[in-house]
Amino acid sequence: MTQLQIDGDRESAAGSPLYELKGVTRTFAKSGVTVNALRGIDLAIARGETVSLEGPSGSGKTTLLQLLGALDSPSSGQIRFAGRSLEDESDSVLTDIRSREIGFVFQQFNLIPTLSAEENVAIAMVPRESSHEKRIARASDLLGQVGLAHRLGHLPSRLSGGEQQRVAIARALVNSPEVIIADEPTGNLDSTNANEFMALLDDLQRQSGVTIIIATHDEDVASHTRRRIRIRDGSIATDTQQSDH
Repeated sequence: MTQLQIDGDRESAAGSPLYELKGVTRTFAKSGVTVNALRGIDLAIARGETVSLEGPSGSGKTTLLQLLGALDSPSSGQIRFAGRSLEDESDSVLTDIRSREIGFVFQQFNLIPTLSAEENVAIAMVPRESSHEKRIARASDLLGQVGLAHRLGHLPSRLSGGEQQRVAIARALVNSPEVIIADEPTGNLDSTNANEFMALLDDLQRQSGVTIIIATHDEDVASHTRRRIRIRDGSIATDTQQSDH
């Protein structure tokens, strides 16, 4: 297994809370009806944890993932990320948090079709104001670490689904984030590529100590995480640790 690396030292922060949620709710108005997507969520996630969010469609797990990713705001309650209350931050600060401290991996990969694998990774570093040479070097290094050193110049259309997801992992890592947030990341992969994806995340977590949070329907994916949280009707139904992970 290729060793994956993220810049920075998290050793001193290991085990301390990365997320603290208190009384978090999220409601939506749909066709004149109020939908309670989340109902008073209390949750703490420590730095370095691997967590799966599980539940059927409509359970609230994707809504919770969006709140953790600073992509949405709660209707009430508090979400603290790395000691900061997200609901109190301005849009510009939230944008900076998303670009620098949170890495996203999605089911659809979301690669730019006209850019090469290397360019798709490097472009995520633009907000950091790095030089073009540094961005390309960082992208090349990360793609090599996920086994794609021979595919740097390939467009997404010339990559397999598994290879595209590896590019997405490298892109999520490029800014050395505190947390990787993945929404159904294996939904478009066959079982072989899904297992390889999870093996890469396992290796990443062991080597870097990054926090990983995955929303999934897949039992095999969830079994790779140390902590499994099941969401039902907008509430946490179960929250269990897997000691044998």
